[in-house]
Amino acid sequence: MSSNSNRGYLLDTHTFLWAVKCPERLGEQALSIIEDASTHIYLSSISAYEIANKHRIGKLDSTYGSILENYAFVAGKLGVKSLPLSAEHTLLAGTMEWNQRDPFDRLIVAQASLEKLVILTNDTKIQDCPLANTLW
Repeated sequence: MSSNSNRGYLLDTHTFLWAVKCPERLGEQALSIIEDASTHIYLSSISAYEIANKHRIGKLDSTYGSILENYAFVAGKLGVKSLPLSAEHTLLAGTMEWNQRDPFDRLIVAQASLEKLVILTNDTKIQDCPLANTLW
């Protein structure tokens, strides 16, 4: 679903990683939006934690280490702005009615919902969330 009244786009964590490492995996709409320099694109601060955590436990291979080591530079080069977590974001993430236990997904959906951002994601669980406005 999409909306013309959004204030920009929020990258899901995998979308950010794919945009950096393998943009050919991105959906056509997502790629077009990311490549448009006039678009307001955000990256949740929770994504930094998700990437670091997945790298630490071995869910991301060693080639992702350079993204971690140069996180701010890589995000800046992609043209994304950091979206910090607020108490309002975390409270909504913890209380919203949605059968999803993944805290990263819950926080990204809560942020996008409160900030009126469209989530660029290929994650069907997020796409199926009633609060999520998504594109791919």
